[in-house]
Amino acid sequence: QVQLVESGGGLVQAGGSLRLSCTASGLTFRAFSTYTMGWFRQAPGKERDIVATITWTGDSTYYADSVKGRFTISRDNAKNTVYLQMNSLKPDDTAVYYCGKGPSSFEPIVGAPTVASWGQGTQVTVSS
Repeated sequence: QVQLVESGGGLVQAGGSLRLSCTASGLTFRAFSTYTMGWFRQAPGKERDIVATITWTGDSTYYADSVKGRFTISRDNAKNTVYLQMNSLKPDDTAVYYCGKGPSSFEPIVGAPTVASWGQGTQVTVSS
């Protein structure tokens, strides 16, 4: 059973930075290196929206328009870990951030319904 554990959330002032981490267990690093990984976020009363995704090799990334130029997704397959570096944070970035694993090896994440496994989430709060 795959488990994803996020960390790194917290309270930060607008303009600040946070780095989220998501580590997968229940997968060998070889298996982890075949899955697209993604970060999503969900604010109260809203849907869970995609933030960023990264392919299994790390060669290709996708960002929501709202975070382009501010957030960077990366991965270390040897550590079964994916990261989200968040800079120039805004109050609108306040949400629970979730890590997600793609549906199967070498398949993309194209939205929340295509995520096969979720982490428990980590709260990010940006004060104005």
